[in-house]
Amino acid sequence: MRSRVREDGFSLIELVTAVGIIGLLAAVSVPFTTRTVGDLRMHGDGRAIHNLVGMAKMRAGARFTRERMYVDLTTKSFFLQYWDKTAAAWVTEGGATSLSSGVDFGFNALATPPSNTQPVIQQAPACLVALTAGNTIANTACVMFNSRGIPVDAPGNPVGDTAFYLTDHQTGVYAITVSATPLVRLWWSPASSAYWVHK
Repeated sequence: MRSRVREDGFSLIELVTAVGIIGLLAAVSVPFTTRTVGDLRMHGDGRAIHNLVGMAKMRAGARFTRERMYVDLTTKSFFLQYWDKTAAAWVTEGGATSLSSGVDFGFNALATPPSNTQPVIQQAPACLVALTAGNTIANTACVMFNSRGIPVDAPGNPVGDTAFYLTDHQTGVYAITVSATPLVRLWWSPASSAYWVHK
């Protein structure tokens, strides 16, 4: 005589409950994951700009000329340039690096810069066509270093209140500040309040 083996499956109620739990977990984790990925992108862009500003400072001394970090606010890109004394022109080093998707140059609704960095929150001044005078280039921002690695303005006077700001308009703002010493620092603040944290 054969014995029957009973093969039971899941009931419809059990399947619907399992799918509901999976959906609830996905609904909770997707926004968190999206915010985390966005913050990682912005942090990576902030680090890249921070490192290039430091590199501009060192290369200015190595070349014994002026070097600048050039930011194009329209195309959301940035690169290094040095002043070629013989050609009397700015020369771009390497290619331009673009910001990550969803990241933009700006400081959102924040009204206060990181402490002891700038009197008023603002992007670095616009780049100039020539070395010490001439027309400004629209929608740009530059930090320039002299041959001693000191941040300077167009006439060559030391400055200590320049910065670049990045935002994703949702989670926060990153600031890359340059002091007169010249210390290059990276800051972060939530998009909703000016609570700056040194990174």
